[in-house]
Amino acid sequence: MSRQSYVFTSESVSEGHPDKVCDRISDAVLDAFLAEEPEARVACETFATTDRVVIGGEVGLSDPARLAEKKDEVEAIARECIRDIGYEQDKFHHATCTVTNLLHEQSAHIAQGVDAAADKEEGAGDQGIMFGYATNETEALMPAPIQYAHAILRRLAEVRKDGTEPTLRPDAKSQISVRYEGGKPVGVTSIVLSTQHADESQSSADIRAIVEPHIRDVLPEGWITGETEWWVNPTGKFVIGGPDGDAGLTGRKIIVDTYGGAAPHGGGAFSGKDPTKVDRSAAYAARYLAKNVVAAGLAERCLIQLSYAIGVSKPLSIYADTFGTGEVAPEAIERAVARAMDLTPRGIREHLSLNRPIYQRTAAYGHFGRAPEDDGGFSWERTDLASALTAAL
Repeated sequence: MSRQSYVFTSESVSEGHPDKVCDRISDAVLDAFLAEEPEARVACETFATTDRVVIGGEVGLSDPARLAEKKDEVEAIARECIRDIGYEQDKFHHATCTVTNLLHEQSAHIAQGVDAAADKEEGAGDQGIMFGYATNETEALMPAPIQYAHAILRRLAEVRKDGTEPTLRPDAKSQISVRYEGGKPVGVTSIVLSTQHADESQSSADIRAIVEPHIRDVLPEGWITGETEWWVNPTGKFVIGGPDGDAGLTGRKIIVDTYGGAAPHGGGAFSGKDPTKVDRSAAYAARYLAKNVVAAGLAERCLIQLSYAIGVSKPLSIYADTFGTGEVAPEAIERAVARAMDLTPRGIREHLSLNRPIYQRTAAYGHFGRAPEDDGGFSWERTDLASALTAAL
C-alpha cells in the first residue's frame, strides 16, 4: 500500500523566468506557423542571455516562398513576447536586445519518416516514452503541490501586470511543501517564494508583506498555520533578474510543465514542437486518458504510459497504473483506452484538435490542470471521454 501520511514538495517558475521566456518565444513561433498552415512543421529552440536572444531549429511549410516570409517575422514575434512578459530593464529590453534568427528548413530525412505516403501512414516524429497522470486530490485532477505552486505565481503575475503591485518584476519562483494525511492534502508546511523586485531598498520582509496576502488568498483556507515556514527572497535583494541574471533555454523546466515530480516524465520537452512530435502530443493524450479514467470514477489515481518509434504510426506499448485505487484492473484500462481513442499521431491530433495556434498560452504555469478553452486550447483537459472508457470496459 502506498504511503498515506507524508510531505511532498513541488516548485513552479513564472513567465519571466529565463527558461520560460525561451519556452514562450518558441511556442509563439510555433503558433505563427500553425496559423499560416495547420500542418506546418516546427522544432524551435530559443536561448536567452544578457541583451541577446538566439532562435534556431527546423521549420517547414508547403510553400517555400511563405516559409521565407514567416522566418522574417520571427524577430518581431520574439520582441512581442518579451514586451508582454514585461522586460524593460537596461540589459534585457524588448526593444533593444539583439535577436538572432537561425531557423532553417526541416530535414528531409526526418520528414520522410513522419509524412504519410501511398504506402505508409503518418509516423511519429520521434521515438520516446510519454506519461500522463491524474489524481482526484484537486478539482483539476492534478497533484496539489504543483497546482498551487502555479496558482501563486499566476496571481503574482496578475497583480504585477494590472498595477496592484507595481514594484514586482517578471522573474519569480515558488515552492510549496504539502502535508498529506490519509493520502489527501491537508496543509502547507513551508512556502518558498523568490521574486524579482524594482526597488533595491526593499528587504525580504518588505517583499513578504507584498506577496503574503496574495498567497493566502490562493491557497485553501486552513492550509497555512502558525507552524508554516515562510522563506521569501531568502538570499535578500533580487533586482537583477530574467535572462540578464541567468541564461535561459527552451525545455529546461519539464517537471514544472507536468506534475511537479508527482509522476514520471518521459524526458521530452514540449515547447516549440508541433504536434507531429509525440513528445508533446502523446504526452497530452496520456494526460487526457488518465484524467478521463479518474473522472469516470474508475480510479482515484491513474498513470498512463505510451511509447513510440520514429516513423511508426501505432504506439508500441500502453501501460496503466492505478496505484491500488482502481475499480477495475490496470490491464482492463489499457485495453479500454486503446479502444476509446486512436493513439496514432494523426489520431491524437484530430481527436484533440491540436493543429491550431494554441500553444503560446501553455508556456508558463503548466500544460496540465488548466481549463479547456473555447478555441480548443487545453483540449486535453476535457473529460468527454469518460463515458466511452466506461463503455469500452
